[in-house]
Amino acid sequence: MELNEFIAHFAEQFDDTDASEFKAETEFRNLDEWSSLMALSIIAMVDEEYNVTLQGNDMKAAATIGDLFNIVQSKL
Repeated sequence: MELNEFIAHFAEQFDDTDASEFKAETEFRNLDEWSSLMALSIIAMVDEEYNVTLQGNDMKAAATIGDLFNIVQSKL
């Protein structure tokens, strides 16, 4: 699993946010489009793309996209 690929999959979940906004250090909760529904979309994407089940606590533990990537990678 590669960080840039993960960021690209993450960005695909957003309709109105420019792809340039998505970097490893992006604090995803600060994105205008972020919501609890978006969190569910990210959990579903991770399950589909990486066969990893994220829990709510995993989402809470991550502040940035990079943090979330590290959590997913640790479950592979």
